[in-house]
Amino acid sequence: MGRNGMRVLVIGGGVGGLCLAQGLRGAGVDVTVFERDGGPDERRQGYRLRISPEGEASLRACLPPPLRELLVATAHRRGENGLDAYDEHLAPQWAPSFDDPRGERPDKVDALDRDVLRRILLAGLEPVVRYGRTFTRCERLPDGGVRACFADGSSARGDVLVAADGANSRVRAQLLPDRLPADLGVRTVFSRITRADAVRAGLPEPLQDRFSYVIGSDGSHLGLMPMSFRDGVRETAGRLYPGLRLPETGDYYMAVLNVHRADLGMPDAEFFALDGPGLCRFAAARTAGWHPGLRGVFRHARPELTFGVALRAHTPVVPWETGPVVPLGDAVHTMPPSGGVGANTAVRDAAALTEALTAVDRGERGLADAVTAYQKAMVEYATEGVEMSLRIARWSIKKVNAGG
Repeated sequence: MGRNGMRVLVIGGGVGGLCLAQGLRGAGVDVTVFERDGGPDERRQGYRLRISPEGEASLRACLPPPLRELLVATAHRRGENGLDAYDEHLAPQWAPSFDDPRGERPDKVDALDRDVLRRILLAGLEPVVRYGRTFTRCERLPDGGVRACFADGSSARGDVLVAADGANSRVRAQLLPDRLPADLGVRTVFSRITRADAVRAGLPEPLQDRFSYVIGSDGSHLGLMPMSFRDGVRETAGRLYPGLRLPETGDYYMAVLNVHRADLGMPDAEFFALDGPGLCRFAAARTAGWHPGLRGVFRHARPELTFGVALRAHTPVVPWETGPVVPLGDAVHTMPPSGGVGANTAVRDAAALTEALTAVDRGERGLADAVTAYQKAMVEYATEGVEMSLRIARWSIKKVNAGG
């Protein structure tokens, strides 16, 4: 319980919401997370996230020292600068470059497995995470607080409600029903293939340890990102944080196939009806005429970790009304997952909002003033994030524009 008894309700237990909860709990602020999933094992998003310098700094700011150490120990073990691009026959192409001021610092966290990160963010939060709570609505209270109501008939009262419930935010749908992210027209298949299977299938050596992008002449574009762990994930957790059970995983490639809907060859309804095996077959067929070392990627992908999405973006990013309901992450600034910009912006939100709400809890600042300042800064850096993710998306899929 904070000094002034402020209570924060966080709707959504994704990366941003959990990072915020870690920061607030570490500062002594009363926080509860409400997550619609039935438990920590229900969500499977086992793919790689690039972590920017700002994202790393924000994670470090919110996590206690033992979890910071575990974060470093379970990060991607190979440093990367920029990416390599090829056509479907592996002829080199121009690609943008990215500077990383961290250089090759030994404790740099430049990529993480999303499942592992989420488990680390959940560590120590067991008493304050409520599973199986699907948000239905919120209401302002006469005393200035807010009540959150859930589908199971339960409710919770807080001084602040943080909308961290993603691109399809139900909180935003209630308060700003017309504020929807624009469809960019790109349909994406996310999947995963073990490193051993990819190498066995003939993945060319230049692509094995680099972020590589393949630009097909038929409108299919493939991103391949390696995730190589420094040590065994479970063994590392057992050594650094006894009792925390991380998912068993080995080295893999995150495979991302982007196709504009104009080149999809099927209606959206048919594409989004495909299950994991169907999406793997779709992706394998799209790359069947490519270099022999690339044809096997989706034939060896894990169907249970394969899913399709439509890329969307909020343009422009605008603040919500100042009050007890505060937005965080994709709820307010949905963007393409290009370069992991969205996740990094969400944890940046978490660090900034932790600082703002901690000052309120300590009586150092008024809530309205703190929320206004947070949103002003958030809109500025999130706008930069959306623009960067759109630039990368436009490069990778030439038909992309801000309005679809």
